Amino acid sequence: MMLNRLLRASESVDRVDGPSEKLAHRVRRVLKNSPVDRMLRGSWIGHPAHPLLVTVPIGAWVCSAVFDALRQRDAARHLIAIGALTAPLAAITGLAEFSRLSTVQRRVGALHLSSNVVAQACYLISHRCRTRNANGAGTLWGLAGLAAVAAGGALGGHLSYALGAGVHEWQEGPQP
Repeated sequence: MMLNRLLRASESVDRVDGPSEKLAHRVRRVLKNSPVDRMLRGSWIGHPAHPLLVTVPIGAWVCSAVFDALRQRDAARHLIAIGALTAPLAAITGLAEFSRLSTVQRRVGALHLSSNVVAQACYLISHRCRTRNANGAGTLWGLAGLAAVAAGGALGGHLSYALGAGVHEWQEGPQP
C-alpha cells in the first residue's frame, strides 16, 4: 500500500513541469510526427516499443547481480556492459513516447527518466570499477544501479498501467 501511495504521489511533483514540457517540445520538434517518430513509438508492433526494448538492459543488469552473487565477476562485468550499451536505445524510444504524454504522465515520466539516468550512471561507474579490479566497489555500484532500475521500473509500470500512457495508440478500430 505504501508503494502505491508513493507512485500516486509522483503524479503531483509539479516542479518538473517546466523542464518536462521543454524536453517534450524539443523532442516533438525534432521528430515532427515523422516515420522515425512512428517507428520509435512502436507503430511497427502495434504498441509502444519502449517496454519491449527495456527488457534487454534490465535483464542484463538483473543477471549481473546474480553473477556477482555467484562470484562470476567477468560475466557480471560483461552483462553490465551489455545493459549500458543497450539502455540508450530504450531511452530514445522512451523519449519519443515522453513527447506525447499529458502533464501528469510527464511528471511520472520525468521521474522515471531521472531514475534510469541514475541507474545508467551507477552501472557505468560499476563497469569502470570492475575494469580496474575494484570488484567490491563495482558490486556496490551495481547494487545501487539495480535499486535505481527498480524505482524506474515501478514508475514506468505506473505510467503505463495506472496512467495509461501509450495504451491503444496503434490499435485499429474502436477501442474498449
